[in-house]
Amino acid sequence: MAIGPATVAVGNRRVLTASLVGTAVEFYDFYIYATAAALVFGPLFFPSDNPSAQLLASYASFAVAFVARPIGALVFGHFGDRVGRKSTLVASLLLMGGSTFAIAFLPTHAAIGVAAPLLLCLLRFGQGFGLGGEWGGAALLAVEHAPPGWRGRFGMFPQLGAPVGFIAANGLFLLLGLWLNDKDFLDWGWRLPFLASALLVGIGLWVRLRLTETPAFAAMLAHERPPAVPLGELLRLHWRQTLCGVAAAVTCFALFYIATVFALGHATGLGFAREAVLSVQLLAILFLAAGILLAGWLSDRFSPRAVLMAGSLAAVLVGGALGPMMTLGTLPGIGGFLALALFVMGFVYGPLGAFLPGLFPARVRYTGASVAFNMGGIIGGGLTPVIAQSLSQQYGLASVGLYVAGAAGVSLAGLLLLPKGAHADTP
Repeated sequence: MAIGPATVAVGNRRVLTASLVGTAVEFYDFYIYATAAALVFGPLFFPSDNPSAQLLASYASFAVAFVARPIGALVFGHFGDRVGRKSTLVASLLLMGGSTFAIAFLPTHAAIGVAAPLLLCLLRFGQGFGLGGEWGGAALLAVEHAPPGWRGRFGMFPQLGAPVGFIAANGLFLLLGLWLNDKDFLDWGWRLPFLASALLVGIGLWVRLRLTETPAFAAMLAHERPPAVPLGELLRLHWRQTLCGVAAAVTCFALFYIATVFALGHATGLGFAREAVLSVQLLAILFLAAGILLAGWLSDRFSPRAVLMAGSLAAVLVGGALGPMMTLGTLPGIGGFLALALFVMGFVYGPLGAFLPGLFPARVRYTGASVAFNMGGIIGGGLTPVIAQSLSQQYGLASVGLYVAGAAGVSLAGLLLLPKGAHADTP
């Protein structure tokens, strides 16, 4: 399962580092917003006498990025398929990082009124727009350099950016919670993770600017002109693969945002200390990393599609376990569910880095993989915290488990309906 120096050339190790570091930075930016939305954005930007309404409004601002993500996927996918992977990845990183950094300086509702949440949503849109172009490019960067038989393990590297970014984001919030009292954290402490993103973006840019273009894109340019409108060609010739790819990505988003944003808000609402819940989540996220590593190896042993199907079936069982485990109302019970959910998420998330690019030819691969991934994000994750919060209030936690099982059913259907021969072993 390990990738050793005797097997992988120095250039490939640089590529894998770039795909991992870049997505870790991007997901760090995304997750610090998710954590702040669950903890502080409600009272600061959406004040209300009703705490539940406050939290729902904060979660709604979180969903803005999921509207922006497919738009970013179309724009960055267009240039990624026409101009190249490298320059497009640099642009997406700058936009995402700049939007995140600017949030640190936003005045609150108490200072400028309704303009504060509007500006917050605008910058959240910028975050989502940048991330829309980030994942597809990072996945292509890895798999288009993969040696024969290594596509699953190369494709898991951008996926590992998710747990790395999450650990950095929640770890920093946890340290701030330990160092600062509640008043200082609410007044100014929450801004520090957004400021810190500038340093991480600088590291990501330094790594990516040293890369060359991927072999697959260079080979395509040597034999044919890039498509004038990649999206048009995608919809005309590869629409079935795109729809099935969208469906395949739904479960990973639903599982993740249930186990992070919703679980954080739910547990703190039960009276558990913020630091205690963040500590439990940090331990559980290690199971996500383990699931991604194992799924990457199994993807090369069998196929990314087979691993995704097994993960979708397991996600149905996770949905059934949500009600009993979360209803216990204890941190061990919540932590056990989170570990289970995130481990299974590794099997519906880790193989996507190899699976989605493999659905499309090189000339529309950036657009196709990005659109499928980010449309899956809208369906599976955009409104999941809001829907889960509403379901739990009206029908109990078991209904949230049914929601997870339904998302898994959508992914399983997409994988079963995939056109024969569309899931190639090599891009």
